[in-house]
Amino acid sequence: MMTNHNLLASFLEVAAAAGDKPFLIAGETPVLRFSDLDRETGRLAARLAALGSEPGDRVVVQVEKSPEAVLLYLAALRAGMIFIPLNTAYTTAELAYFLSDAEPALVVCRPSDEADVQAIAGTARVVTLGMKGEGSLLDDLPEQIGPVVERAADDLAAILYTSGTTGRSKGAMLSHHNLYSNAATLKTLWEWQDDDVLIHILPIYHVHGLFVALHGALLAGASVLFHQGFDPAAVIADFARATVLMGVPTHYTRLIDSPELTRTAAKPMRLFISGSAPLLAEAHERFARKTGQRILERYGMTETGMITSNPYDGERVAGTVGFPLPKVSVRLRNDQSQPVELGEPGILEVRGPNVFKGYWRNPEKTAEEFREGGYFVTGDVATRDSEGRITLVGRAKDLIIAGGLNIYPKEIEEAIDALPGVAESAVIGVPHPDLGEAVVAVVVRESGAELTEAGILAEIINELARFKQPRRVFIVDSLPRNAMGKVQKAALRAEHGALFVPAVTTQ
Repeated sequence: MMTNHNLLASFLEVAAAAGDKPFLIAGETPVLRFSDLDRETGRLAARLAALGSEPGDRVVVQVEKSPEAVLLYLAALRAGMIFIPLNTAYTTAELAYFLSDAEPALVVCRPSDEADVQAIAGTARVVTLGMKGEGSLLDDLPEQIGPVVERAADDLAAILYTSGTTGRSKGAMLSHHNLYSNAATLKTLWEWQDDDVLIHILPIYHVHGLFVALHGALLAGASVLFHQGFDPAAVIADFARATVLMGVPTHYTRLIDSPELTRTAAKPMRLFISGSAPLLAEAHERFARKTGQRILERYGMTETGMITSNPYDGERVAGTVGFPLPKVSVRLRNDQSQPVELGEPGILEVRGPNVFKGYWRNPEKTAEEFREGGYFVTGDVATRDSEGRITLVGRAKDLIIAGGLNIYPKEIEEAIDALPGVAESAVIGVPHPDLGEAVVAVVVRESGAELTEAGILAEIINELARFKQPRRVFIVDSLPRNAMGKVQKAALRAEHGALFVPAVTTQ
């Protein structure tokens, strides 16, 4: 008989030992205990089966953050389904693409979106889940519990859609073993203990909040202070009863600006972790001066989970993302796939048990992104020093990372280019003190056309999620190009690099 590699089985084993300890705490109230996990995920898994879902089916979920949404994820694992979380900011037009690509058996959406989703869901069953647990998903929950469906290590647990350099968003296929191996490594590396208490301020449609944060707590049997959103004062107040915080650079810059952030306030905390986008060295130093603690920065991707981390014990160097995780191999290559000299920049490639199984229904793109030896090409440009520390210095892929979220410029350009009076556009990311990067669009008008910044923004407001919409739009007569006619985005970044951060020199 096969060993059950279902990720939930590992969580339930820990939960049994944790007993009645709170798992999720909202405000002062435990809303889910470890002793509840088996029964509640079992009932919800049985409900998923009653809705017609079977092991291997896809379930697309676009709902607000809530304890019930966490249970839905765990129940989908239990039922052997493939969980596909989507950013709640995606518009109906964007959602239509994901549904056509994933072909789910089930879609779970917000109650207010039900009619719009039903219109584009095709043959998928549509149920609802609201922020306070309301909605049709939880109607008629059975008392009997569904089994923990047996899964092989390479069976898919989740598909997370991620942007690339060309074409539409791609679904990264993550197996039960991909997720377990990464969580188990980080549990050891970051010294998770059962008396830890995590402050959870992240969304749960993203690797950081759904996998890195929640999986760490579940494998450790640690409690989670479950915040609906991010309020710096509320987070700092929770330091008194917590030990771990995970956030993106935007969170840390806002905490640093808060007068409540002091050494006394931060003293109970043992670990501050930052990821999803680079944290400026200045922010590292300011945080250390105010709290006496150094942020631990790590680096990962949707396709790989975490790849590197600064050490828990040892020097955490601002501006670096630390060392490759145990059992994870990285190498740096130039454009010709040849090794680069120590200290020289190269495109980072990674191999390990954390690396995804490929892109959903896209074998050509999967083959394109892997090299000999099973190395995945991250598209990030990095250097490696004599100690093995990795420093990210740029991105070969044309991505913008704002507030920890990946933004694909081509998608925004296509939306703008479709507008009357627009000849072409170029979308870039420029430094931003809060978001890390901000989206800026440079638009070429057709001869005689009347275009305005406000007019363009108004036209695309319903086409793109808010986080993708440009912070500024500039109307120009032409774009800078090289001898081959390619738009020189580096020149545009240099021109607009000080827009939000004065005196910053861009390369």
